[in-house]
Amino acid sequence: MTEEVSRAEEVLVYLITQIVEDKDAVEIEIEETDTKISMMAKVAQNDMGRVIGKRGRVAHAIRTLVRAAAIRDGIEVEVDFDG
Repeated sequence: MTEEVSRAEEVLVYLITQIVEDKDAVEIEIEETDTKISMMAKVAQNDMGRVIGKRGRVAHAIRTLVRAAAIRDGIEVEVDFDG
């Protein structure tokens, strides 16, 4: 399952680093269970607004794209954000 996780993680890292100003502060924590994978994207506090977006639209779009990348590999991914 690790190869599939890395694909979803690559998509998540790419999307977030394109949005934030402090690219060095981006960290992804991954927790795997039997049924799904949880990813926690940590960004700098002043970049949280960029990642969440108005009414959470950017965060929703990021979650959708990462889930789509993961579904191609047959896994379920949950994405959360922390600043």
